[in-house]
Amino acid sequence: MAPKKYYAVARGRKPGIYSNWPDAQAQVSGFNGALYRGFPTLAEAEEWLKNPGRPARRDAVTKSGKSNDMQLAGEGVTIYTDGGSINNPGPGGFGIVQIYGEHRREMSGGFRLTTNNRMELYAVIFALRHLEHRGVPVTIFTDSSYVVNGINKGWAESWRKRGWIKSDKKPAVNPDLWSELLDLISPLDITFVWVRGHSGNTLNERCDELAVSSARKKNLPPDKGYEGI
Repeated sequence: MAPKKYYAVARGRKPGIYSNWPDAQAQVSGFNGALYRGFPTLAEAEEWLKNPGRPARRDAVTKSGKSNDMQLAGEGVTIYTDGGSINNPGPGGFGIVQIYGEHRREMSGGFRLTTNNRMELYAVIFALRHLEHRGVPVTIFTDSSYVVNGINKGWAESWRKRGWIKSDKKPAVNPDLWSELLDLISPLDITFVWVRGHSGNTLNERCDELAVSSARKKNLPPDKGYEGI
């Protein structure tokens, strides 16, 4: 009988395609920076493995019938995040869209004084703090190369091992947020994917709208980690 699912391991102990989860899990469990995805067909797994890091992509059709450049994970929870600050540093905001099956949830918030990078990080943290489905794969889409590289290239984990000191001997920035993010992703089956910002991706642009709107609100709370409160 043909397997019901295929697992493509792009980065793990032994990259390749596996026809059952236990074999695939042995390649990625505890492997720093592991990158893998599950697919319903062998062809999809092989296609993704040619360009790993980008889950299976499909066009989404809006109510108007027009297609857009939205990307959704092939399974599990899809989360889009974005964040930024006005004048950097300045008032900042973050936006999140979470999709699981037919269910969609939007979240947002902001701070009176913060930075672009802190809001990009905080958006992911906030989304994972409020993650409703923890027993399934999670895919984070963000236009922040700072966030994606920090996790996928193992930078943040290395900084933490060195006491939040970078390889150039300078202090790592935003250790409070990186530390929490590393703790949050540790028990999850999670993949980080970079997407180009402001390029017609519907969910990315929605997150941007939520972030900008939040940054412009009055009486925002302090970003205690940034202000040192």
